[in-house]
Amino acid sequence: MSIFSDNIKVLRGKKMITQQELAETLIITRSRYVSYEDGRSEPPYEVLIKISKYFNLSIDLLLTVDIRKYPLEEMLKLPDNRIVLPVVVDKIGNGSIEIIPQKASMGYLNGYADPEYIEGLQRISLPFLTNGKYRAFPADGDSMPPFKDGSYIIGKYVENLNDLKTDRSYVFVTLNNGITYKRFKAKKENAVSVYADNAFYEPYDIPFDEIVEIWQYASGIFPEEFEPFLGDSKNIQMMFSELKKDIKKLDDRFSELK
Repeated sequence: MSIFSDNIKVLRGKKMITQQELAETLIITRSRYVSYEDGRSEPPYEVLIKISKYFNLSIDLLLTVDIRKYPLEEMLKLPDNRIVLPVVVDKIGNGSIEIIPQKASMGYLNGYADPEYIEGLQRISLPFLTNGKYRAFPADGDSMPPFKDGSYIIGKYVENLNDLKTDRSYVFVTLNNGITYKRFKAKKENAVSVYADNAFYEPYDIPFDEIVEIWQYASGIFPEEFEPFLGDSKNIQMMFSELKKDIKKLDDRFSELK
């Protein structure tokens, strides 16, 4: 037996159809289908694709994840057939929020689609965050004050790009930049335009095909007493230096006009 054979047996049972009925849907003989459930043979690609489409589950999930461990009806389906683990609640009914470790934040790109990786993360519950799927991401850098290194940004999962709202804050999980926290500016033809609260950083575009997940800001966790953002002193010095140069240029032009 294999994970795949166990999975198709469970899925067929959930749909309450016979082996013969499923075999006819797949346009194969019953004996051939039974060999897949028994683990005696493996389906060719064309049949595997049919099975994936019929159960509306990705081939990756069918082959690698024991779906008996997860309540599929309560899972959040994504456009590419990935699955975010269902909203887990504690004994008193508070939603469970997975925490992405500070030191392992880049590893999230390798594990975000793996239910077993997500299941192994530490969790917290915040009773005021309900009606959605939440996850906590580590802050990094100074592009989005007041969050500093060591802080956590709790985001609510966004299912559709059309749900993004101008000037709202989001955690964008991207293939090239990993986890980044920015404000949404505008949706373009093939990208979203974002910007940081720290004015020293220029707005930029994130192509659609680089976006893995989007989580809307819901709350924050600060490991120490909150301090107002004062900016980077070096950047401030550079800014004043540039202003002095601009003022000098203006003075020179006025002098030439006299």
